[in-house]
Amino acid sequence: MDRIESVKNQKVKQWKKLHTKKERENTGTFIIEGLHLVEEALKNKEMIKTLIVSEDLNLPYDWDVDNVSMTLVTSDVMKAISDTETPQGVAAICEFQKTHSPQSWSKVLLVDSVQDPGNLGTIIRTADAAGIDGIILGEGTVDHYNSKVIRSSQGSLFHLPIVKGSLQEWVDVYKKNQVPIYGTSLQNGVSYKEVTSADRFCLIMGNEGSGVKKELLNQTTKNLFIPIHGGAESLNVAIATGILLYHLRK
Repeated sequence: MDRIESVKNQKVKQWKKLHTKKERENTGTFIIEGLHLVEEALKNKEMIKTLIVSEDLNLPYDWDVDNVSMTLVTSDVMKAISDTETPQGVAAICEFQKTHSPQSWSKVLLVDSVQDPGNLGTIIRTADAAGIDGIILGEGTVDHYNSKVIRSSQGSLFHLPIVKGSLQEWVDVYKKNQVPIYGTSLQNGVSYKEVTSADRFCLIMGNEGSGVKKELLNQTTKNLFIPIHGGAESLNVAIATGILLYHLRK
């Protein structure tokens, strides 16, 4: 087991850089921290490159850390690589998900330019709970390896495939495969309750302010909206995603 005591160690400097998108993309790795997230990552431990443990922490006895590379660090080092105020004493450097092909997915969520990390993380968590086959993130959507996204996802990032791609290209693919495609829009839309649940569907959720791009809405089977019964102007995009996914899936 390696041991690092200095915050000036070269590995520590590199780990700190993983809080930037540029460094994550350059290395194909990202950093997670906290007991819950690391525990979830260990269920898919081939993604873990290095487990980082503070010297004052006793790992839970039921964690399976066999064949996992581990580095012991001081509390000062843990604080240096953390982006939370109160580090829990454990972190991990993880590799990006393996490449997935969404071609065969039958229950798909497309995310169009959702920019808030908390919203995207909650959307990922919700899609995981709803049993969606996978998520495709379009241009303009926040990086799903952003630490705030990961924390909001509560580890669901490790449970389902997530890829980046052209939403227009995948809409074309699913249309050819005769998968119903639903956009979300008040304009020329119908209440989501008018659509029946099915084994196959593709749902597009859009930007918090501007919604789904018009060029995508023009390609859908139907565009849906959720009726507002109170005084709120709109629903949060993550909440709306949950309502629609649970309604659409059979």
